[in-house]
Amino acid sequence: MHQEIEWIERIVPDVIDTLSRRYAVLKQIATFGPIGRRSLAEALGMSERILRSEADCLKQQELVAATKSGMVLTDKGKEVIQGLASFIDQLLDLKQLELRLSQKLGIENCLVVAGDSDDQTQVVNEMGRLVTNTLKTLLPRGRNVIAAMGGTTMAQIAACLTPDISDQRELLFVPARGGLGERMEIQANNVCARMARRTGGKSRSLYVPEQVSESTYRPLLKEPAVQEVVTLIRQSNAVIHSIGTAMHMAHRRSMSQEMIAMLNERKAVGEAFGYFFDEAGQVVYRISRIGIQLEDLASMECVIAVAGGTSKAKAIVSYMKHAPKQTCLITDEGAAKAILKE
Repeated sequence: MHQEIEWIERIVPDVIDTLSRRYAVLKQIATFGPIGRRSLAEALGMSERILRSEADCLKQQELVAATKSGMVLTDKGKEVIQGLASFIDQLLDLKQLELRLSQKLGIENCLVVAGDSDDQTQVVNEMGRLVTNTLKTLLPRGRNVIAAMGGTTMAQIAACLTPDISDQRELLFVPARGGLGERMEIQANNVCARMARRTGGKSRSLYVPEQVSESTYRPLLKEPAVQEVVTLIRQSNAVIHSIGTAMHMAHRRSMSQEMIAMLNERKAVGEAFGYFFDEAGQVVYRISRIGIQLEDLASMECVIAVAGGTSKAKAIVSYMKHAPKQTCLITDEGAAKAILKE
């Protein structure tokens, strides 16, 4: 529904605010009419001047009529309010959900799509469309270096990006972290390549293992090909990443049984950027990998986190204790409602 709302607002700016306000007037009249203008203004928390303007518009559309006892709905007004009820309720519920979620998580922006991606796979595509819209809104004109993580969610998001993101922009996608070792189609290198193809941008690959020892890590940084891409990663002004549940990510990375037992013992619930977190947000384990570290996110102009499904609620909360304030979380109702219940 977010995409449809955006299209509507492109045609008529501020239409959603106006629609919500006038619907509130109609609903109040439907409930308490006939009602006088002063009483209606007080009940809605509006000034009489604003209410007069809205009421006049509704009268012109023959949705409201004035009587000696006050304003009442016409038959047309009753038809409109009944027809819009489901749409408005969903719209206002999602808007309220987004506001409450951003306040709870301490970040600037949350966008919530209807549904639960745990049960409805198409919900991820809706989140992907929001990623496209957010990039178009937040990315400045000119050159942009966008770091992207790998994974199943990110692979689906890549398929949803569109060429209009590149309008007046030069896009370069780079892997946020080294990621060889996963299935080919969900490796960060391939996700970046697909994002570049979908948007008309370019991409670079970072050919380093998923997990490397300290003795391997240092020499790799001296390799010219690795150094060049790492430099680009550090120059990135945007990052798109997912948030995983700790055990799922541990198994996906083929971590040893000893390591998995350690994560269980330390009660890890979430993972992002190779960091594993417990419910309090404490880092309980960190995979040494080449690329973006948590501390690098603070200087990023555009940070988009994508994670949905009731099953990811604890993982999202644990990571968000480290997320920079400018983070935009794109999620679904399943995760949002589970987070707000905690």
